[in-house]
Amino acid sequence: MERKFQKFETPDLQEMARQMRRDIIKMLYLAKSGHTGAPLGLADIFATLFFNVLQYDPTNPGWEGRDYFYVSCGHVAAVWYSALARAGYFPLSELATYRKFNGRLQGHPAPMWIHGAPGIEIASGSLGQGMSVATGTAFGMRLDKKPNRVVMIGSDGELQEGSSWEGIMMAGYRKLDNLLAIVDRNNIQIDGLMDKLYDINPLADKYSAFGWDVQEIDGHNIDQIRNAIDKGFQTKGKPSVILARTIMGKGVPWMEGDFKWHGVAPNEEQAKKALADLAPTKFGDFITLEWEKNNT
Repeated sequence: MERKFQKFETPDLQEMARQMRRDIIKMLYLAKSGHTGAPLGLADIFATLFFNVLQYDPTNPGWEGRDYFYVSCGHVAAVWYSALARAGYFPLSELATYRKFNGRLQGHPAPMWIHGAPGIEIASGSLGQGMSVATGTAFGMRLDKKPNRVVMIGSDGELQEGSSWEGIMMAGYRKLDNLLAIVDRNNIQIDGLMDKLYDINPLADKYSAFGWDVQEIDGHNIDQIRNAIDKGFQTKGKPSVILARTIMGKGVPWMEGDFKWHGVAPNEEQAKKALADLAPTKFGDFITLEWEKNNT
């Protein structure tokens, strides 16, 4: 398949990630609800995946040659919708309908066949399910002798659930080297710091014990993200996992690392302040807000 966009290099990926953060702030402000922290923290990873790594056709979401992409932590939907819109799955203007009644961009993502957004394979709101779905897909691809790659992003918080480890165990046992998992390792859940509440360390050792190839990276370093994904795809005989250290709220200094932004949307004053911290980009905003019109 011919890609529908240029394969971005590091400077453009960094700028796209910043644009996606601007999208997130505007979407959440307009919706007056949603999750802020984790979507901001995942922007670098989503930008790299959608504009450098994944194979897909936005004009044909069901294209048989696509990489299967799952987001287990469905509450990060805002960053996913931004990536999908900017990749051409639907108009940028539709981002303004996030969490709106009768809109396709639901608070937790749903697939197109149940009035969700194109490019989304399954509904994901209940945490802990994505690993098993991705494992099943990868195993099915192997049984059918298909070359499709499977990529899954999950949160570290959902690794407190047994269903995640059942999928991890099966993937390792079946040596599913067509499966790449990325863990959003921000060490934060809705109640606070994970290592103070229900510690899952030593995480790398646990994945290794289940037969996975493990990499630990800075989840905001584009080159590290891209290199780790490339290595993961090249690894043979075992599934791969990238433990990506991220900062919740990344890009907005006064939100960074604060679990209170897990599920809170910015008000007008906060949105203005956040957008001032996130400089405009050449990619352009999907909407000009009223106060921005008044300032021009």
